[in-house]
Amino acid sequence: MSGLSAPSVISFPRLRLWLLAVPVLLLIAYLVLMDNGAISQTGAYLHELMHDGRHLLGVPCH
Repeated sequence: MSGLSAPSVISFPRLRLWLLAVPVLLLIAYLVLMDNGAISQTGAYLHELMHDGRHLLGVPCH
């Protein structure tokens, strides 16, 4: 078993950071990729910003 090591233990502060960051990043990805104004009804500016973000990422949106 050369080259294998025991799995490292994840500290609680690092785990807490990931538990906060992952849902926030998923929400941002949803708003940019899938929303189309269903949640982000804050006006035309945010809608156009998300629409341009979809085009930038190459996601088909129309």
